[in-house]
Amino acid sequence: MQLVCISDTHGDHERLQLPEGDVLVHAGDVTARGTGRETQSFMAWLGSQNYTHKVCIAGNHDRFMEREPAQSAVFAEDSGVVLLNDSGCVLDDVAFWGSPITPRFFNWSFMRDPGASIEAHWRLIPKSIDVLITHGPPRGILDEVYRSDGTIENTGCPSLLARVRDLQPSLHLFGHIHEGYGSLQRDGVSFHNISTMDERYRISNSPRVIAVPENRTGEV
Repeated sequence: MQLVCISDTHGDHERLQLPEGDVLVHAGDVTARGTGRETQSFMAWLGSQNYTHKVCIAGNHDRFMEREPAQSAVFAEDSGVVLLNDSGCVLDDVAFWGSPITPRFFNWSFMRDPGASIEAHWRLIPKSIDVLITHGPPRGILDEVYRSDGTIENTGCPSLLARVRDLQPSLHLFGHIHEGYGSLQRDGVSFHNISTMDERYRISNSPRVIAVPENRTGEV
C-alpha cells in the first residue's frame, strides 16, 4: 500500500500537485481560519481526489472540527472521507489510528495540558497498529523550532514519545511543526513529518509517498 501524505495545508490544498498512490492521508490543520465553510470545502476536495481511500485528522487550527465534531463527521462521510478523532480504521488489512491532540500552546484547538490530560488520549491508541497519525510530533523527533533569540526548542510531546516507543507502530505520521519536515528511523519506527507548508506558511514541501511495510502485525 502506497500512502500519499500531506499536512498543514491551511486552506491552500487546491494548489497541491498530488502523486499517484492508494491512500491520501492528511495529518491536520486543513483550514486557515477554522470555519465550518472551510471544513466542508476541504472535505469535498479531499473526497474528490483519485485515491482508493482518503483519511484525515484535525489540527490545532481546525476550530470548527473541535466545536462541531458531529457536523464535521457528516461533512467527511458525505465526501467519502475517513475522519479519525481518537479513533481507528482498517483499510485493506492495514490498521490506522488518528488523533488531533497536541500539547497546549496558547489557546488553539485540540490542545491538552501535560500529564494526565494529554496522556488519556495516548492511552486510547491500541496496542497493535500499523499507521499512527497524530497532528503533532513526539518529543525530539522532527520537532525543532528556531526561536527569535537563536535557541532551538524541541516542541513535541514527551508522553506521546513514550507511548510510541511502547506500541512500536510501523509508521508514525505527523505535521504541526512546519520546519520539521522530513523522515527518520528510530527505535524500530519510521517517523515522518509531512507538513506541506514551511514556517512562513507557504506551500513548499512535496507530498511524501510512503509504503506501508509488508511485515506488519497491526490491528485495531
